Amino acid sequence: MIPSILRSLVRPLALCAAFALAAPAFAQQAEEQPIPTHQSWSFAGPFGRYDTAQLQRGFKVYKEVCSNCHALGIPFRTLSQPGGPEFSKGQVEALAATYQIDDVNDKGEAIKRPGRPADTIPWIFANKAAAAAAFGKAPPNMNLLAKARSFSDGFPWFVVNLFTQYQEQGPDWIYAILNGYSKPEDRKWNLYFPGHAIAMPSPLDSLFDPKTGKALNAGFYTDGTPVTKEQVSKDVAAFLMWAAEPSLDARKRIGFRVMAFLIAFAFLAYFTKKKVWSDVHAHA
Repeated sequence: MIPSILRSLVRPLALCAAFALAAPAFAQQAEEQPIPTHQSWSFAGPFGRYDTAQLQRGFKVYKEVCSNCHALGIPFRTLSQPGGPEFSKGQVEALAATYQIDDVNDKGEAIKRPGRPADTIPWIFANKAAAAAAFGKAPPNMNLLAKARSFSDGFPWFVVNLFTQYQEQGPDWIYAILNGYSKPEDRKWNLYFPGHAIAMPSPLDSLFDPKTGKALNAGFYTDGTPVTKEQVSKDVAAFLMWAAEPSLDARKRIGFRVMAFLIAFAFLAYFTKKKVWSDVHAHA
């Protein structure tokens, strides 16, 4: 009897000891490589939706800052689709026309022409080799960046995330990286990047004074939103999340309807079962 009780206590005690021994290692890792904090996102949770105004601001940040290095790889027309930035068709046509697209004419000759909504937003580099020659390594395409980057919250938060369905680690990571340049004397030192050595200097230096942190152009946003590093980082992170998952709003709407149907169907099936088998139970 006593040995069986002891055996039943061995595993819990072993787990407690393992966590106790691992705690200093986790603490040291947190000091060396902090985990990005969860931000408040309009699209988080089962009923979250993209903020159209935020996506429009985020696209402006991408166009003015990020596109100087990174490709996006989405067609212009998606910028006018429901659930996204929802620019008007006229705005998208005007935007596309500001780009020169490589094409061929009827004779098969290479030409440059103004962009059209159906065209993919072009990269400033002709190809990856040209980008690699400029930077030493081609900057990654930002199309799926918000879904490709993630991190572990550690115990017990990863368990909590299973129940809350928190899936926004990608935007959290982007936000953290953009705000992780905390050593002005070293423009490539980033608090949240593995090893703290990142190939990209702070891209927001073109919008903010590296020493004071103040916006160089207070009128960068035309909708009156304050131009702060935190706001700009959140806006572009939200836009990149949309670029990675443009159908999020539709997916959540369909998911809610499916769950509502399944719950209603379960109740109907239960009461149907009771009705069909009521005579059997009565005569049993």
